[in-house]
Amino acid sequence: MAPQRVSRQHVTPVRSAPTGRVGTYHVPVLLAEIEAMLVNAQTVLDCTLGGGGHTAAFLERGMRVTGVDRDPRALAAARERLADYERSGQFRALLGNYAELSVAGLADAEKFDGILLDLGVSSHQFDDPSRGFTFREGAPLDMRMGTDADIDAAELLNTIDEIDLSALLRAYADEPRAARLAREITRRRERRPFATADDLVDAIRAVLGPRSGAPDFARIFQAVRIAVNDELSGLERALPALRDRLTPGGVLAIISYHSGEDRLVKNAFRDWSAACVCPPRQMICTCRGAPLGETLTRRPVSASEEEIEVNSRARSARLRAWRSAAGGE
Repeated sequence: MAPQRVSRQHVTPVRSAPTGRVGTYHVPVLLAEIEAMLVNAQTVLDCTLGGGGHTAAFLERGMRVTGVDRDPRALAAARERLADYERSGQFRALLGNYAELSVAGLADAEKFDGILLDLGVSSHQFDDPSRGFTFREGAPLDMRMGTDADIDAAELLNTIDEIDLSALLRAYADEPRAARLAREITRRRERRPFATADDLVDAIRAVLGPRSGAPDFARIFQAVRIAVNDELSGLERALPALRDRLTPGGVLAIISYHSGEDRLVKNAFRDWSAACVCPPRQMICTCRGAPLGETLTRRPVSASEEEIEVNSRARSARLRAWRSAAGGE
């Protein structure tokens, strides 16, 4: 099993979607590119099952798929959609966080030819106002992807220390006025606790000005969501564990939507692909002395204009892939 290095010109687009491939629950991002990367896989671990869009395509190709998701509602929808495959034993679904696969019920020794991680929020989660991922008027400040999140967005904003909130906004939203916004949030919550999206939007407008709009709201809401769900720390913990679950020559493909996520993935793939990771001034190599595998994407693959026209949320998607060494070092 050895797929070739992937670039856009080497990806054959999917010209038609078989029945069930694209559902109303979740529109799979970069589907053709993912299929090209995992074309030789027989067993696949979909770490962020969502509504099952990517998994449906894998199953149609005859692959055996294990799907994991921390959202019980997403898991239920995917199981209903893929019930025939589950009954036949070709598909199984596990409730849990991809950063804690053993807790989800996956055996420690189980390995896969392909692993997919599609980070971020699914279309259905984002479109459901009750989930609180959106800045729609009156939406609750929730943002929890699953029941394993310790607190929701409202509790985070109402309890976090001002200095920590400023650091969060600077790190996750690249917000130059993070300190001012953190001060405004803590000042407002003293009068009335934050409860709905309107509360956070009003605080943003008070600091960024009346010309602030959807891009600013989206960026700051995303930062709060990342903190609520411990997304970057979870990804950092998960990367080496997922690498070790690949069969020799297996491929790990990751779609990210945030610069912090993409940076973690890029750096991990670079380190795993290096023959030596000893400190630069160390005279004698004491590390593994050989690369663990090969990065398949020299640059992140992004969605085509045609895909973005159909699914606007694909605009910020960045896909990177890495292949483990054939010898299984």
